[in-house]
Amino acid sequence: MIIATENQKQEVLEAVIIRFVGDSGDGMQLTGTQFSDTSAMFGNDVATFPNYPAEIRAPQGSLYGVSGFQVHIGSVEISTPGDNVDLLVAMNPAGLKTNLHALKPGHTVIVDTDSFTKKNLEKALYETNPLEDGSLENYRVIEVAMTSLTKEALKEVEGLDNKSITRSKNMFALGMVYWMYDRSTDYTIEFFNKKFKNKPHIIEANTKVLKAGHNFANTLELIPNSYTIVPAKMEAGTYRIIMGNTATAWGFLAAAEKSGMELFLGSYPITPATDILHELVKHKHFGVKAFQAEDEIAGITSSIGAAFAGDLAITTTSGPGLALKGEALGLAMMIELPLVVVNVQRGGPSTGLPTKTEQSDLLQAMYGRNGESPIIVIAASTPADCFDYAYEASRLTLEHMTPVLLLTDGYIANGSAPWKIQSVDNMPEIKNNLVKEATENWHPYDRDEDSLARSWAVPGTVGLEHRVGGLEKDNVTGNVSYVPENHELMIKTRAEKVKRVQNYIPDIELEFAQEGDLLIVGWGGTYGSLHSAVKKMNDNGYDNIGLAHFNYINPLPKNTGEVLKKFKKILVCELNSGQFVQILKINFDEFDYLQFNKVQGLPFANNELIQKFKSLVK
Repeated sequence: MIIATENQKQEVLEAVIIRFVGDSGDGMQLTGTQFSDTSAMFGNDVATFPNYPAEIRAPQGSLYGVSGFQVHIGSVEISTPGDNVDLLVAMNPAGLKTNLHALKPGHTVIVDTDSFTKKNLEKALYETNPLEDGSLENYRVIEVAMTSLTKEALKEVEGLDNKSITRSKNMFALGMVYWMYDRSTDYTIEFFNKKFKNKPHIIEANTKVLKAGHNFANTLELIPNSYTIVPAKMEAGTYRIIMGNTATAWGFLAAAEKSGMELFLGSYPITPATDILHELVKHKHFGVKAFQAEDEIAGITSSIGAAFAGDLAITTTSGPGLALKGEALGLAMMIELPLVVVNVQRGGPSTGLPTKTEQSDLLQAMYGRNGESPIIVIAASTPADCFDYAYEASRLTLEHMTPVLLLTDGYIANGSAPWKIQSVDNMPEIKNNLVKEATENWHPYDRDEDSLARSWAVPGTVGLEHRVGGLEKDNVTGNVSYVPENHELMIKTRAEKVKRVQNYIPDIELEFAQEGDLLIVGWGGTYGSLHSAVKKMNDNGYDNIGLAHFNYINPLPKNTGEVLKKFKKILVCELNSGQFVQILKINFDEFDYLQFNKVQGLPFANNELIQKFKSLVK
């Protein structure tokens, strides 16, 4: 559809996928974030995918040092950052070489011609200049001397060195893209004014370059029309764009407020979980106590101490850190204290791919402790519902007096999406097992008949004195016990307590077909990709495919077996070599499971999922 305006024609698009790429120092993450936030303010549905190297500053111009940010905006439902892109903005040859494969034929690439020097071409392993050798003839190429134009725009601004001037070129690119997709520059200028309020020359420089890029795009004959994406139809409410790690932090804040407890975080910084610590540190006015520990073990043990003292206690980490926390997590399970451990999964093993995504810590979450150590394991699905599952993890740990391990991953932790702001008043109630006054015949391991959760006494309360520790304890008094029968009783009791959580979590709900030929099974952060692919299949007439996506891993929802038996084939899709399928086989070995696995540090692409689904159904 074309809309005629006073000065130009505007093509209305349902959705567009844009990728910004360049060196680590080119500001691609900031550029992409600003475009995403502006589009969200406009009312579009948004999904993002930051993709950057692990090195703080990888070698300039190198292929492995490329930093990228992909954003998918639309007037329709947007579940993923998308596959192939409509617009590629490449700030250097390395960015072009490593990302051109993702650009749809016939679509647009904007390049900074100033960066296509002989030296940079050699670093990117180009034998000839792609701007001159005809290799880009299948694309619409917009060549812009971005660095030179940025310098021209800033020649009268005082207080800037040459490095600072050159670094501003990302705002020139952003200005161009704003014009192409009918975005206002106002939100970004407001961002400059807040972020650099004490540096007026930085505000002036970025504003000038942003406007210069916007005005330059308006003069280009290669962009005869600009595009617009109208606001999406979304449920009424107040929204903000939110990253998964931020949403996780806010979910814990809401849980502390709802439960009337103080929030304690003991954590050691680790990619990609550190932003949860960064966010919670900002909220001391809400009573948050955040402790940056000297190592992973100190992080979790300080949280165990806070839980013993009556706080809502959490600790955050990623896979290597979870390995170090294993012994202390077993201690929290043994003592039966409430504790939430957040594992933002990344590519492994060892240091692996610390800035890439993976789902390979599931079996570690389930079994990565010595002895019989069952705990509750749940997983978030999207950047926005990281809020909900942080809240849910808090509810489960406080009400059932056992640790909860919350799994997210680098994809949803660093990605962003619109989130409808919620009122704590309307959120589910959170109870706890705190005993505030001594009663006759009180014992620390008195249990609730239904949930088996033990009572929780704050140390120092008169009449509630008791001892805890890692040695096996008597099933009533909590005193050290070496009685063989008591040990077996406690092992079974702790396992049964986790199993009974089934009575306090929702059933798994099927999406799309309620029975049929093929059931797609996923868990955690793959939801957006699987939902989008199954929806597209259903829209194209494949109405015999259903989706069952799991957020509760241990225990599994009560109706899991009933759901699985409704379909002829079951395909389990995971970003690992097949870990959730092992859990399903242990619990429901009567079914045959097919697998589709990907372990590349990248999320599923819609096209690869659809191709696999089509191979299994008519």
